[in-house]
Amino acid sequence: MALSFPVIDMGDLYDIKNRHIALDKVHDACQNWGFFEVINHGISPEFMDTLEMLAKNHYKKSMEQKFQRLVASKGLDLERIYSELEDVDWESTFFVKHLPESNLSEIPDLDLEYMAVIREFARKLERLAEELLDVLCENLGLEKGYLKEAFYGSNGPTFGTKISNYPPCPKPELVKGLRAHTDAGGIILLFQDDKVNGLQLLKDDKWIDVPPMRHSIVVNLGDQIETITNGRYKSVLHRVVTRTEGNRMSIASFYNPGSDAVICPAPSLVSEEEKQRNVVYPRFVFGDYMKLYVGMKFQAKEPRFEAMRSMAAVHE
Repeated sequence: MALSFPVIDMGDLYDIKNRHIALDKVHDACQNWGFFEVINHGISPEFMDTLEMLAKNHYKKSMEQKFQRLVASKGLDLERIYSELEDVDWESTFFVKHLPESNLSEIPDLDLEYMAVIREFARKLERLAEELLDVLCENLGLEKGYLKEAFYGSNGPTFGTKISNYPPCPKPELVKGLRAHTDAGGIILLFQDDKVNGLQLLKDDKWIDVPPMRHSIVVNLGDQIETITNGRYKSVLHRVVTRTEGNRMSIASFYNPGSDAVICPAPSLVSEEEKQRNVVYPRFVFGDYMKLYVGMKFQAKEPRFEAMRSMAAVHE
C-alpha cells in the first residue's frame, strides 16, 4: 500500500471537534516522517502567487544566465565535473537573513516590490514557525513557548530564507540538485514549486517524493529539535533530484536557535532509563554545532552529535 504523506489542515487546530485529531497527525508526522505539509496556514494564495511570480522572474532576469555561464565554463562535461567535484549541487541560490538583523537591502538585483514581498513573507513565516513550535510543545507535554525560549539566546532566534532554482539538467543520473542531508537548525518551512517536483525524503530506507501541493507549506524538523526532544522527534535525510525538464523553484525559510543559544534535551523528555543507558543527547552551544556542520553537512548526523558530546565532556 502506498504511503500517504502527512498533510495537516491548520484550520483543524482551531476547531474544538477536530483539534485532537490534528494534534495526533502532527505528532505522528514528527515521530515517523520528520516532515509534513500544512494547508490553510493563513498566508493567502494571492500573496503566494505574487511571490512565486517575482521569484521566477528574478531568476530569469538575474540568475539564469549566470548559472548557464558557470556550467559552460566547466565545458558541459558533466561526467568530468562529477568525477572531479563530488561536492557539486545543481542549483542556483541566494540567502536572505531576517533575524536578528536583515541583509535584504544588500542582496543585488532585487527590485523594491520583490524586497517588500520577501520581507512580508518572512514576517508571516516567522509567526507560522512559532505557532508550529507551540503545537510541538503541546504534543510533547512542554510548556507553551518552551521551544521558542530554548532557541532564543541573547539576541533572539536566527531566521533566514534560501531562495533556490533547480534548472533542467541534461544528465540527472550524474548530479543531484542538492545532496542528501539533514538540516542543522530548528524548524524549516518550504514554499516549493507545485509544477516541478524534486524534493525527496528517506523513509524506511526508501526515497519518497514530497508531493508538490499548490499554496501549501512543507515543514521539516532540524537537528536541534531532535536534540531538545532527546530523539522523540528526529530530523530526516532529504535531497533534491534533478530533472531533464522544468525549472524547480524552492523558497526555504529556517527558524533556528541564536548562535549563542545553549541546546540540550528538555529535562521532562529524558527518562531515568535513558540516563542509565547513557542515551541522552549532548548539551552544546548552537554556534559550535554550526561550525562543525559546515564541513559535515552531507555526512551522517550521528558523528556530529558524538563530536558535541565529546566537546561537552572536555569542558566538564
